[in-house]
Amino acid sequence: MYDWLNALPKAELHLHLEGSLEPELLFALAERNKIALPWNDVEALRSAYAFNNLQEFLDLYYAGADVLRTEQDFYDLTWAYLLKCKAQNVIHTEPFFDPQTHTDRGIPFEVVLRGIKQALVDGEKQLGISHGLILSFLRHLSEEEAFKTFEQAMPFRDAFIAVGLDSSEMGHPPRKFQRVFDKARSEDLLTVAHAGEEGPPEYIWEALDLLKIERIDHGVRAIEDERLMQRIIDEQIPLTVCPLSNTKLCVFDDMRQHNILQMLERGVKVTVNSDDPAYFGGYVTENFAALHHSLGMTQEQAKRLAQNSLDARLV
Repeated sequence: MYDWLNALPKAELHLHLEGSLEPELLFALAERNKIALPWNDVEALRSAYAFNNLQEFLDLYYAGADVLRTEQDFYDLTWAYLLKCKAQNVIHTEPFFDPQTHTDRGIPFEVVLRGIKQALVDGEKQLGISHGLILSFLRHLSEEEAFKTFEQAMPFRDAFIAVGLDSSEMGHPPRKFQRVFDKARSEDLLTVAHAGEEGPPEYIWEALDLLKIERIDHGVRAIEDERLMQRIIDEQIPLTVCPLSNTKLCVFDDMRQHNILQMLERGVKVTVNSDDPAYFGGYVTENFAALHHSLGMTQEQAKRLAQNSLDARLV
């Protein structure tokens, strides 16, 4: 079944480029940039990948991102991810990048963007993988900081297709960023947002009504609100679900409890994605395989999930 799932044409719509930084590349970049790491070797770092919640993961995620310093680093990060896409027949990707993670460390915005964008352009030419890049704001920071990042991004407006919202969900509702999302839409940018991962269904309502998003990233807690579920079904609002991430971060205690196939059978446009695959144990095919192994996902269901991802593309 794995080989069949791997060969299935797929799109990935929920992938943080910084979260695809594999330990081997992290150590290589640290050596290139002469950065001392708190881990002795790759295996010591991998053993640290035991998270009880989203915040514990984010603490390690931001520490790892510190090795990304140059345009070449960001190119190499993105190219490594695209090679994984090629190997797993991911024919289109719409990755997120978090400029604030880097500009707050003194890395110029254009260094981050140029490295990422050049790799995506090369990936389209050399690997046949189409793309659309999404700039994400860090929700644990202020909306004022998001506005600053947005202004930094405007000279490179044509390099990305949408803005998003990620990082620590609890205590940072979508309404906190309503004005900057209004501004983004005024510049003809599309909008997406993380909501309903650890946060309540109310955050999904806010993302829909206040941020006017095209897609919900995660959204698994929508099932707790029947009126919300019906709206998502009626309006065919895609959910970019990340099964391995959800279990690794204890949104579900066990993959057998995951609700993605239940939502699929209700008529929700759910998709399968890897989120931060270097940290959560697998890329898109591994997420599909986990659904087959733990939930008995059929080939027919896998085909529908893959088609949903292709249908839910922003470009």
